[in-house]
Amino acid sequence: MHTVIGLVLALTLWPTAADAQTAAVLYERATTREAAARKNPTVANLRAAVAAYEQVVLRHPRSGYCDNALWNGGALAKFAWERHQQDADRKTAERLYGWLRREYPGSALAKQVPAQLTALKATPRPATAAPASPTPSTPSASAPAELRRTAPTPPPPPPPPTSVATMRKVSVVPLPKGDRVVIELDREVVFSSERIADPDRVFFDLRLVDFAAPVQTAAESLTGSRVRGIRLGRQDGQTARVVLELAGTPTHSVFHLYHPHRLVIDIESETVPPPPPAPPAGAPSIGPTPVVTPPPAAAMSPAPSPVAPAPASTTASGDYTLARQLGLGVTRVVIDPGHGGHDPGARANGLLEANLVLDIALRVEALLKKQAGVEVVLTRRTDVYIPLEERTAIANREGADLFLSIHANEAARTTARGVETYFLNFATNPEAEAVAARENATSGKSMGNLPQLVQQITLNTKVRESREFAHIVQTSMVRGLRAQNKAVLDRGVKQAPFVVLIGAQMPSVLAEISFLTNRPEATLLKNETYKQRIAQSLADAVLKYQASLKKISTVTVAK
Repeated sequence: MHTVIGLVLALTLWPTAADAQTAAVLYERATTREAAARKNPTVANLRAAVAAYEQVVLRHPRSGYCDNALWNGGALAKFAWERHQQDADRKTAERLYGWLRREYPGSALAKQVPAQLTALKATPRPATAAPASPTPSTPSASAPAELRRTAPTPPPPPPPPTSVATMRKVSVVPLPKGDRVVIELDREVVFSSERIADPDRVFFDLRLVDFAAPVQTAAESLTGSRVRGIRLGRQDGQTARVVLELAGTPTHSVFHLYHPHRLVIDIESETVPPPPPAPPAGAPSIGPTPVVTPPPAAAMSPAPSPVAPAPASTTASGDYTLARQLGLGVTRVVIDPGHGGHDPGARANGLLEANLVLDIALRVEALLKKQAGVEVVLTRRTDVYIPLEERTAIANREGADLFLSIHANEAARTTARGVETYFLNFATNPEAEAVAARENATSGKSMGNLPQLVQQITLNTKVRESREFAHIVQTSMVRGLRAQNKAVLDRGVKQAPFVVLIGAQMPSVLAEISFLTNRPEATLLKNETYKQRIAQSLADAVLKYQASLKKISTVTVAK
């Protein structure tokens, strides 16, 4: 089976090294074609631009550009349908939106798909002149090509003419090779950007946005290693302009964050920048890179105390995963006791896996609840059966940041012993295949689901963070149990296609806490102290992973 899966991947999903057209290049070409199509919105032009977005996903299905490409393609097909009222364009929009929701459920854009599908069912508006395109304007031709690229920006519908958004604050935080400028707003807005040389600067025009004087004053006091200064102004009475003055020739990229809505601009160079310049005289100083929160204006909600970020964290292998690039943390953890009900799991030496792992899970919950800033959800609290697919669905519905499934092992060889931790991927050895086969035995999937399952595993965007969490869990279990069980065997971190982990929108691992079929380990598993050690080790792993993602120290600004 492993060979078949590998062949399917090689033939259908993996881009080859010889493919010179990267996802970034294809996406940029698609946005350029869309801009041209909106200026001359014939049916042929609009459909060609939609097809260009679709090519991004077909050629690079694992790229981070895919969800944006499907969103933009769907929006453009919807526009074509509204303008020309040809049913083929409506069907294309429905297909692309459905593709986004089905294959990239972890994307923030996927959550907006139902509203777009509802709008598609409504009566189309009469054909009118093309609305202003939300696509960023073309930067100066004098800028180098690599600097003229703007990161993917989903095109939201223009806000009503009478509705003005509020810019709440602007902040600058350091990146390993530059600065991150964060513009916080009370809702998503339409914007355009342009880059100009001599001197190098990039500006963003935010349509129908206003800001208070304290926000402008605070923003204009900010500097960084690659951001020399920030200026705020107003254009045509309804547009806020944010100008970033740059040092050197760094690249810039833009993306959105939500709850609250933020426009995030990363300014980075290929080399590590020198220390940032000293702030202007009279500017408040709160550390090497200022992060200033202005006093709340009457029309603004109170702002939280400023926070000075610690240096960006990496995985144990030194990677800046997307979660770490975005500064994400862990608050809500879903603990999944394996098996239950008519599926008791492993049975040996007077122990039932379902009962044992539920006991451990309840202990982990009790330990984590003692920690501030951690919420715990259990997939089951009693001896009930929960389908494998429903367990990750619970985690997704709860908006979990972490998923930990707890199991106990079994083997035909009664001498097999030790602890091991798995993350989702294709199995690489017969032992991992056997464990996956046993744990997946109750899955309701059929052979007809194989292509979909293969694609879900391949498109798993949390592999690196899941691997990192798995290593922390494994290390914590070995260290924690060795104090009472000198013979504990470290079986390592492995990968396998566990159905219970497929579809999780957060880092997720499966921990095998011991072998019930090994008599000495089974004896220890009946010991209350030993079970508590297992629970403590798992709880410690959650907290250590949480700490590894985000270390923040609060700094008070003198008033």
